[in-house]
Amino acid sequence: MSDQTPLPVLRVALVEDHEIVAVGFAQLLREFADIQVVAVTPTVRDLDLDATPVDLVVLDLRLGDGSSATDNIGTLVAAGADVLILTAAEDPQAIRAAAKAGALGIVRKSQPVEELVDAIRDAARGTTVAGLDWAAAIDGDEALADAGLSAREREILALYASGEKAQSVAYLTNLSKATVANYVSRIRAKYANAGRPAHTKVDLHRRAAEDGLLTDDRRLG
Repeated sequence: MSDQTPLPVLRVALVEDHEIVAVGFAQLLREFADIQVVAVTPTVRDLDLDATPVDLVVLDLRLGDGSSATDNIGTLVAAGADVLILTAAEDPQAIRAAAKAGALGIVRKSQPVEELVDAIRDAARGTTVAGLDWAAAIDGDEALADAGLSAREREILALYASGEKAQSVAYLTNLSKATVANYVSRIRAKYANAGRPAHTKVDLHRRAAEDGLLTDDRRLG
């Protein structure tokens, strides 16, 4: 009898309008026991997230239906989905736009299988996939690189994003719970203005991790 605990199955949807690529990619992912391909569609409009809950949507950066990547990402994020971009070309401007829209990262169709699968696993668990293309694009955009948080805001974000409740953050910082809530609201607003939306506590954890505010013992998961 094995003592190993089975890995949780990650539900992945693929939005790709080139049939050969879509079929091949989906078949590739089906070889991994911890990844379940639950939907393959040619457009975001065809993907029904209410009927098919997912942990991640792998989205082709450029679809042939005339839709924009930023609109597609915004639609998926608004529906509660994490998004990983799949592309065949290098386009720093498009990557920056994808980051601002809420995508977790980018993978190239030419990357080795192991790298693609690792990126999908990370993104499906809500982790930013900071590959070279992604890092270069983000570093080239000051608005993405710095949300302009004050020292106090950074302190509160580090505590709150690490899993502390507002009441605990208030105790640790000698502030009232209402003041902490105001700080969190301002932090969210600053990230939104910087093109790095943080609507949920998980989003705030991602932003704090991206900005180096979390020590190893404060990282979730």
